[in-house]
Formats: sequence, C-alpha cells, structure tokens
Amino acid sequence: MVVNSNLLNIYKQYREKKLAHAYLIETNNPSKLLEDLKTLIKAINCPEEYQEKCLNCNLCNLINKNNLPSLITIEPDGTSIKKGQIEDLKISFETKPIYSKYNTYIIMNAEKLNGSSANAMLKFVEEPTEGILGFFITNNKDVIIPTIKSRCQVLVATYESNNILDKLNITAEELNNYQTIIKDYLNKIKDISLINNKELILSKISERKEIETLFKIIFEIFYHNFLRNIKKDYEQNLTYVYKEENNNKIIKQLNIITKFLQDLSYNVNIELLLDKFVIEMRNIHG
Repeated sequence: MVVNSNLLNIYKQYREKKLAHAYLIETNNPSKLLEDLKTLIKAINCPEEYQEKCLNCNLCNLINKNNLPSLITIEPDGTSIKKGQIEDLKISFETKPIYSKYNTYIIMNAEKLNGSSANAMLKFVEEPTEGILGFFITNNKDVIIPTIKSRCQVLVATYESNNILDKLNITAEELNNYQTIIKDYLNKIKDISLINNKELILSKISERKEIETLFKIIFEIFYHNFLRNIKKDYEQNLTYVYKEENNNKIIKQLNIITKFLQDLSYNVNIELLLDKFVIEMRNIHG
C-alpha cells in the first residue's frame, strides 16, 4: 500500500485494534492526501487482505467512483462548512454500513467549520459511536477549533512537490488572479515614483493569509527568473509575469521578500510592511 508514512501508522493502529475514532491531519497537499486516504479506507474496510487492483469485491470500485454510501466527503459550501452539511452527515450515518466495516467521513478544509457547524460536529468527536471513523483535513492545525482538535489524534502528512499550486494549496484560477495583481504591482514599483499600496494591493486582497500567498508567489517568480538565467528547469508561467535578467539583483530581491514574509508572520502592520517593501525594491532598481 503506497501512501504517506503517517497513514501507514493509522493502518498499523487498525491492525493492532488501536484505531482512534477521529484524526486531524495537517498537510501541504490536500488533494494528494485525499487520494491516500481513499487507499487507506480501502485497506481498513477490505473484507480480506487488501491488495491493489484486487477484483474480489466491489468496495474499491465504489470508492474510486465516489459511490460508497458509507464514505462521505464534506467540502466548504462557499466560504465555510455549513451546519446543514453536518446534519445531513448525521442522518446518513444513523444506519450501519452495508458494504464496509466503518461509516467514514472526511472533512476537507476543516478550518472552515464555522461556530454552528463545529458544534454540530462535536457529537461525533465527543461521544464517538462505534463503527464511525473521521478525518479532519487542514493546511494549518493551529487554527482548528480547540474543542475538535483536543478530541482528535493529530498527525502531519507532508508531501514533496515543486508545483506551486500544491505548495500554496490554491487553484489555477486563484493563481491567475494573484498573477494579474502581481504583474501590475511589480511593474509599477519599477516604473513610477508613487505607489498607493491601498489601491494596488489592499483594495484587492485584505486578508493577511492572502497577502502571504501573494508574496510567496512573488518569491517564486523571482526564484524561477534566477533558474531561467542559469539555464536550469523553470516554470515559464511564472517568469512571464515579470522578468529580471540580473541575478545579483534577484538575490537581493529574494532576501527582501523573505524578510517581508518573516515580518508578516510577526503581525507587523501590513501597510507599513508594504511601504517598506516598495522602498527597498526601488533601491535595488536604482
């Protein structure tokens, strides 16, 4: 069974009859983790001894097609996970599973449980029912509501990846939106004397996490410019946004961006940070 090593530990717990009723898993690649979880769920629920591409029962086929009634995956409805989604889950799990050993739920982006949906979810984690297994997936376990976090076994599943969408856990559409802002921003930093950060950045994105993502993309843009200049493999879809030919400048710019991200994590005032960033980048251009 080829899955993340921490998921293998869950399988080991299952074999030793020490399976927890709920797991909170922090990951840098939710989509990859979801695929690994499906493999784990196949192995745990297998009526015999799990083997890949086994044709002895229909369990794996149902999971692959997202048609297994006892496996429910919940994702945010809009900006949050709603209470109604949790209530529907409760109703679905009132009966014992037919095709599997466990009723299993997976909560994607668990940090988006709001107050009412989190309270509704507590029944599963406070008073665990035999035969129900849960997984809460997040990219930051520290923002999960404490009442849920404290009742789960907490794991971290990290995946290596050079793909920026995986690194930042964003969609291609979100990346394109960020790149549009960045292209305008970097060119104006270089070309005109006055910069209105409130107009160019803060009117478009105001959440601290979004600004962090934007500057991580800026870092990747300069880094891939550097790779291109030294004839190494690089992402063309990043370098088209902004081109810098001088590697000495790029190294200095990467240092400025790194410092910006460090200061941002210390809760420093965003407007002051943006002003400082513009001044320091301008000094490099001369």
